[in-house]
Amino acid sequence: MADTSKVAKNLKAFQIALNAHDRENPTHTAWGIGLAHFDLERLGFDEGEEILPGITIHADGGVSGNFRVLCDGDHQETVEEEEVEVVEAVGTQTVSVPGGGQTREF
Repeated sequence: MADTSKVAKNLKAFQIALNAHDRENPTHTAWGIGLAHFDLERLGFDEGEEILPGITIHADGGVSGNFRVLCDGDHQETVEEEEVEVVEAVGTQTVSVPGGGQTREF
């Protein structure tokens, strides 16, 4: 059995993360928490166990020490919208920089 204070701290962290997720993503419905298999066993949770009302726990192969809010939304669509085209700029002008007599190309 895991230390009850550790479980309580994790449940509080899960609830805070779920609240933040629901506030920032009102169109997505959270249904679970994803943990690394090691953390699932260390904390004494069972796969599919309901830890908060309507929220179940799942081993998802993530990094130990972190958890993820699992929901029905696609968070990758916002990442694609934020991608910016990167262009490499090559200078064609020569500019003299005062104090050293060095010339730099921009």
